[in-house]
Amino acid sequence: MSMRLAVPKGTQHRTKGEFVYRTLRDAIVRCELPPGERLVIDDLARRLQVSSIPVREALQLLQSEGLVLMVPHVGATVAPISHESVTEVFTVMEGLESVAARAAAERARPEDLEALQDLVGAMDRALAAEAHEHWAELNTRFHATISRLTAMPLLQEMMERVLDRWDRVRRFFFAGVLVHRAQQAQQEHHDLLDAMRAKDWARLEETIREHNRGALAAYALFLEARLAPAAAKGDR
Repeated sequence: MSMRLAVPKGTQHRTKGEFVYRTLRDAIVRCELPPGERLVIDDLARRLQVSSIPVREALQLLQSEGLVLMVPHVGATVAPISHESVTEVFTVMEGLESVAARAAAERARPEDLEALQDLVGAMDRALAAEAHEHWAELNTRFHATISRLTAMPLLQEMMERVLDRWDRVRRFFFAGVLVHRAQQAQQEHHDLLDAMRAKDWARLEETIREHNRGALAAYALFLEARLAPAAAKGDR
């Protein structure tokens, strides 16, 4: 394993197991440990200066989250980003956002909506400066803020998990998809916020559907284009 593991800074961990889990999870989400990377327990233990026990426990937790695969006779590997996994991300996101945006709009105070507007404005400026990585970080914050406004801890927890999955997808396909789709996605953020302000539930539902299905279509098209040459080569 040649990929460097960055240990999260400024974070207090109660146990070694929590430290290993968070370090590996962050590395997988950021694609520092890319899809398909083998995760050798002894090697990880040496790099993180722990015994093999917390590493094994962390890998089991990551397997339960779908971020690690345990392959018989091979060991642990970082889960691939497949067409099916991308479809799952945006399908689940659409459902969660449909609930979250309406609940947030019903509860939001004027200052809450202004805070969302400030985020959208910052995203506009990031796109104008072609700072796509910063735009993506603000995008995650925008959707997470909407979920927090619902005052539903379980929904917020679920949204944070699916946003992590989206973060991994967009980092992996950054240049191929996100950079090209960002302008359209940003217009949809404006439309979503306008519908929340107006409490226009039909428009809100339609905007969320278009937002997630448009993203899914873009990622699926890119995946198909990448897989086509490999499939053609295999047919020879």
